[in-house]
Amino acid sequence: MNINTKKYIEQFVKIRNKEGRIVNFKLNNPQMKLYNIIKEQKEQKKPVRIIILKARQMGFSTLTESILFKDTVTKFNRRTGIITHLDTATTNLFNMSKLMLDNLPDELKPSIKNSNAKELIFDNDEGTGLKSKIKCMTAGTSGVGRSDTFDNLHLSELAFWQGDVTATLTGLFQAVPNLPDTMIIIESTANGFEKFKELWDQAVNGENDYIPLFVAWFELPEYTMPYSGFKLTKEEEELKEVYNLSNDQLEWRRWCIRNNCQNDIDQFKQEYPSSPEEAFISTGSCIFNKEEIIKRLRYVKKPLKQGYFIYNEEEAKKNHMTDIKWVNDKKGCIRIYQVPNVPEITKYAIGGDTAGDTTGDEFSADVIDCKTLEQVATLDMQTDEDLYAKQMYCLGKYYKDALMSIETNYSTYPQKKLEELGYPNFYVREVVDRYDKTTTKQLGFNTNKKTKPLILSNLVELVREHVDIFNDEKTLRQMLTMVRKENGKQEAEDGYHDDKVMSLAIGYNAVNQVTFDTTPITIEQVFNFTLEEPDYDDWGSEVSVI
Repeated sequence: MNINTKKYIEQFVKIRNKEGRIVNFKLNNPQMKLYNIIKEQKEQKKPVRIIILKARQMGFSTLTESILFKDTVTKFNRRTGIITHLDTATTNLFNMSKLMLDNLPDELKPSIKNSNAKELIFDNDEGTGLKSKIKCMTAGTSGVGRSDTFDNLHLSELAFWQGDVTATLTGLFQAVPNLPDTMIIIESTANGFEKFKELWDQAVNGENDYIPLFVAWFELPEYTMPYSGFKLTKEEEELKEVYNLSNDQLEWRRWCIRNNCQNDIDQFKQEYPSSPEEAFISTGSCIFNKEEIIKRLRYVKKPLKQGYFIYNEEEAKKNHMTDIKWVNDKKGCIRIYQVPNVPEITKYAIGGDTAGDTTGDEFSADVIDCKTLEQVATLDMQTDEDLYAKQMYCLGKYYKDALMSIETNYSTYPQKKLEELGYPNFYVREVVDRYDKTTTKQLGFNTNKKTKPLILSNLVELVREHVDIFNDEKTLRQMLTMVRKENGKQEAEDGYHDDKVMSLAIGYNAVNQVTFDTTPITIEQVFNFTLEEPDYDDWGSEVSVI
């Protein structure tokens, strides 16, 4: 098609604006910066390689999707890959491409050979059409990008990717040939010192072929408000001088800090940085969004039930868990915020953190609804390992044979005990032998210097974007104690513990291994449970669950 990309986008590409209306896409000033870099690289017959450090609401993802969409639907045999950090984000970007396709004029709309939840393949009925495709994937899922060949890649929110990011990137980068008519665009907001920060620093230092692009918040013309005449602070005077800001821009900055950032200046710097250094430095204290957590703490409710499970002690000694019952107890180790979903196809994952040798450490666990990602139950107890394993067995059975993922670093006993008890559903990890490089499968989760930052980064993202899925007050308060130390490690502040945070992070990591059935079942049909409604007044009675 003999039309330049900008004209094509602004004439034919439609997007959904902030008000929910479908409108023509018009490039703003930050987007023009990205467009011009791409244009220059293409004119110079160079492979397009760009890494973007984002502020909020700049529209870089939208522009990237538009450029890759135009390239894919106007050229033969173009293969475009889009990889995001979460399934929801993957769906959103796929839907954006589908919206662009649906709203093309008929004379420009290619035939669709296949369309599913994550892929568009363009062809005509005779099989002689474009033979191009757009494929959307989620980082951390099995085999993402493996065996694929791409001409274009969009890697979104890289700092929040799950799994082995280095290995995933190695495979993806190798999937794109180093040719002039190819494109890789990496974009992300800052999240401490993760793989994205490493790639960004390399780009800035000229140690890779990526062009670094950062656009400060004040480069977006919409970020202004009429100046009310307030007296500038020392910091505002410095900002005005260094960045040549207007009073109208400083007015908007005050408004945004007050209304969008809950008066947290560090939060503003993270979401709307003035420099790359500011973006990364602002994430160096508490690893979680403090304001979001504090706001959530105002609305959390008491658990529906609190207590523990009892069972036939003699049979348990023989590794048979029978006569399992629930006991209401206000001081019980288990807090239930949502009972198992009976009529719908709902599955659960449980993350477990075993007590280490630090004074005050607890055995911890969290139950995650794999459909809504809601924290539906939590466990914390200071006890013997076998008693913890037995409570975990009962908790897992109560939540429909939930996928059990227990940390095995400090002790493997709870995992082994659950196996002896006959628990049916465990998280499986792959272990590569350091000598012969063979791969074996092992049960349980291994927390190490590679896996811990990854699962915590996922939890950081969930807190920032979906804090309402967290229901447990103790967990939320422990999040406020999690900081990034001078050595870069994400740990609890001195004198505090991270058991609740880690069990939650392990639980969310396990969600990736859960698959959903297609046939609805009831919990009574499978496990013969007797579900009881919450009873806030009766905390001592026994309630049969199996």
